[in-house]
Amino acid sequence: MTAEEIFRGRLIMAPMSRGTDLPFRRLAVEHGAEVCVGEMAYAHKIVRDVASERALLRRHPSEKFFGVQLAGKDPRLMAEAAGIAEQSGADFVDVNLGCPIEDATKRGFGAALLGRAKRVGEIVSAMKAAVSIPVTAKLRLGWSSEKPTFLKIARAAEDAGIDAVTLHPRSRAQRYRRPADWACVQQLVESVSVPVIGNGDVLTWRDARQRAVSSGCAAVMVGRWALAKPWIFREYTEERDIEPDAEGRLAVVRRYVELCREHFRDDERGRRRTRRFVGFHQDFFRRFRRGAGAGAVNSDDPRNWGEPPADELEAWLCRADLAAVEALCDWLVDGGPCRPPAAAVGDEPRAVRTAAYG
Repeated sequence: MTAEEIFRGRLIMAPMSRGTDLPFRRLAVEHGAEVCVGEMAYAHKIVRDVASERALLRRHPSEKFFGVQLAGKDPRLMAEAAGIAEQSGADFVDVNLGCPIEDATKRGFGAALLGRAKRVGEIVSAMKAAVSIPVTAKLRLGWSSEKPTFLKIARAAEDAGIDAVTLHPRSRAQRYRRPADWACVQQLVESVSVPVIGNGDVLTWRDARQRAVSSGCAAVMVGRWALAKPWIFREYTEERDIEPDAEGRLAVVRRYVELCREHFRDDERGRRRTRRFVGFHQDFFRRFRRGAGAGAVNSDDPRNWGEPPADELEAWLCRADLAAVEALCDWLVDGGPCRPPAAAVGDEPRAVRTAAYG
């Protein structure tokens, strides 16, 4: 299967650490996702057979197309890890050239490679020689917006045999704070002959359709907003808005809990892990607001979305404070009472994230 056949015209689930865990990918598939990429995995840990890292290569039979994203700087290790990913059932393997987090960049991985075109070419060449599946790369504009390097990096990857390139048009320094510059996606499309996938600030199915047309990219990738509303894939396919009511939203969270129980097992240890993952994902699920439409903002602060609805259940599902999330987990994961706590004085999304990450 070629990269063109896998990606062309599709809305792709972006790789996100903690976000694209196997249970969530299954949820996305149930809502229409056809191409999913797993969480970033460190190549050296894959080669060393670290169990927690090897777990990131697992795919579910329901996934139509599944990609493994690898981070590393050693061509030999990246090639060996790519071979292991192929043996594990991946349909394609992706080189992470954009991760901005310090744990990756201080090792010389991810966005740290945006200034090393020769090394990128060596990595891609080694991986291409090691596998028969497509090799792709996901990159940002550069380390800083003042010195964009994406065209140089993409051309080096193309010369080495890359099968497709995904561009998240922000620099490493910008993280997610500035609007994605989709004009750069169009520039990349016009500069390379391989399929280009655009990623960044895709909040609705209309965004995905319009940006594919305006940039000429082969496909569009969606990240954070797929975490908030996994049914965006069905919206994209059917070209219509889907706005579930409170019970519909609850059904999505319940289903995720069921998938986590199946994956992590329904024992004490498994329930602890399920609570952490549900807490993480609820920090995204709660951002959806009915009626927000095309004017919605992908914000960390739910107050930017207007007042939560008067319905008690839906208001609970929109809350960002830790007490509300813990009470939801008590109910859905541990079988406790359906009892939302008193409204918090202020929202505490950071506390939710701290509890989810541990």
